[in-house]
Amino acid sequence: MTDKKRTQQLGVRIPESLEPVYSNLIKISHADDEFTLTFLHKIPETNLAQGRAIVTITPQHAKRLLRALGANVKRYEATYGEIKLPEDGGVREESNVEVA
Repeated sequence: MTDKKRTQQLGVRIPESLEPVYSNLIKISHADDEFTLTFLHKIPETNLAQGRAIVTITPQHAKRLLRALGANVKRYEATYGEIKLPEDGGVREESNVEVA
């Protein structure tokens, strides 16, 4: 199948009641047929986090998400510069992604 055949316009409706959420911590878990991403907001200077959203996707969509995020990070860094992570520079901080 060519890229032209696979790419189609998609009309998206976002209900007015849908509110954006902020998440600074993500827990990722999986089973044989699904990946679950639990988006949390870790409250600074506490040992508490509040659930914001739970999204479950198929393994195929998880792989597509991984590719799409990789492509978007490359474009972001080409425009704004490298995203530096404390764990890549020798200073160890708590990760904001937990794999269960």
